[in-house]
Amino acid sequence: MAEHIIDVQHLSKTFGTHEVLKDVDFSVQEGDVTCIIGASGSGKSTLLRCINLLETPSGGQILFHGEPITGRGFDPCAYRAKVGMVFQSFNLFGNMTVLENCTIGQRKVLKKSPEEARAVALTFLEKVGMQQFIKAKPHQLSGGQKQRVAIARALAMQPEVLLFDEPTSALDPQMVGEVLSVMRQLASEGLTMLVVTHEMAFARDVSTHVVFMADGVIAEEGTPQEIFDTPRTQASKDFLSRLRR
Repeated sequence: MAEHIIDVQHLSKTFGTHEVLKDVDFSVQEGDVTCIIGASGSGKSTLLRCINLLETPSGGQILFHGEPITGRGFDPCAYRAKVGMVFQSFNLFGNMTVLENCTIGQRKVLKKSPEEARAVALTFLEKVGMQQFIKAKPHQLSGGQKQRVAIARALAMQPEVLLFDEPTSALDPQMVGEVLSVMRQLASEGLTMLVVTHEMAFARDVSTHVVFMADGVIAEEGTPQEIFDTPRTQASKDFLSRLRR
């Protein structure tokens, strides 16, 4: 049986009086491709940001290999090296080249030598088809190219889990395919992925597990076949029917 890498237990998150997440429970196993779907405002991105400690949970806990990530003595920097994140807005360093963007984390966090960091970065830039752009600055790249660099940067840290927060939502339609192609390849290679997405074809065809969120709770979860072919809750039926129109 695959090992649980991440366990979310009774997670809640409140901003002021607004409860964004309410008693959320689910697990991520090694090799899973878990897609989190649902309408805008359902809490999907907040859940991902809590898992990456960009937001502090208001209640409940998140375990990484059984250890609470908000526990005393837990090192968030070391954790984020193992649980990487790809953002919808790329978050590349604009004053650095593509290569520098993909080496700085390795050097600062993993304490790799410049030569080792460069070799690893080139490996992953080649994997995403961006090795010929190593001297370019982000402003010289298209949105799809920026996102592929962001994926290479995250992969260069050689994480156990990679989180994707709507990685195609800021892209022009013609650029979406090139990013999804990279993600499909990573899934086929067994990378553990947790993906917030509006790309239903990707969720249906690539994921091993689908989590449907509505109003801050997990309304339903299961295999892609269960969620897309035989949804049980009215909320999921309504959401999927709107997409089919």
